Amino acid sequence: MKNVIIFLMVSLLIFAACGDEDIPKSYEEQLAIDIEKIENYLLDSNLTAESTASGLHYIIEEQGTGSHPSVDSTVEVTYTGTFLDGELFDEGTIEVELSALVLGWQEGLPFFKEGGKGLLFVPSALGYGINGYYNIPGSSVLIFDIELVDVSD
Repeated sequence: MKNVIIFLMVSLLIFAACGDEDIPKSYEEQLAIDIEKIENYLLDSNLTAESTASGLHYIIEEQGTGSHPSVDSTVEVTYTGTFLDGELFDEGTIEVELSALVLGWQEGLPFFKEGGKGLLFVPSALGYGINGYYNIPGSSVLIFDIELVDVSD
C-alpha cells in the first residue's frame, strides 16, 4: 500500500509540473499560432505574401509560362525546405504526383505555372502535423523555396 501511495504522489507531482505547452492544442489553436508565426516572420523579413483560408502563405517570385498543375498532375520540383529559423531540413529535386505530397504543396503549387519560382509558408496542419516526420518536429511551420520545373498530366 505504501508503494501505491508513493506512486500516486510522484505521478501527481509530475502531472502538476507539466505546463500548458504539454497540453495538445486544438486544430484551430495550432493554426492560429502557426499563422501568427508566419506573419511575424514575413513582417520581420519585410516580405509580402498572399494567403489562403487554410493558413497557407505564398510568394510568387516568377509566375512561369507553362501550365498550372492540378492535384492529379505529376510535377517535377526543385526545392529547399527550412524551418522559420532558417535551419535546412531537406533539399533536392523530386518528380512525383502532386497528390502524394503534403497538403501545403497540393494547395500551393497550383498557384504557379510550369517554370515558376517562389516560396510556400506551410502551417503545421498542411505539413507534417502534430506528430512531425523524421527530422521535422511536430507542429513545425515550414518554408519551401520551390521551382516548378515540369508539369505533366
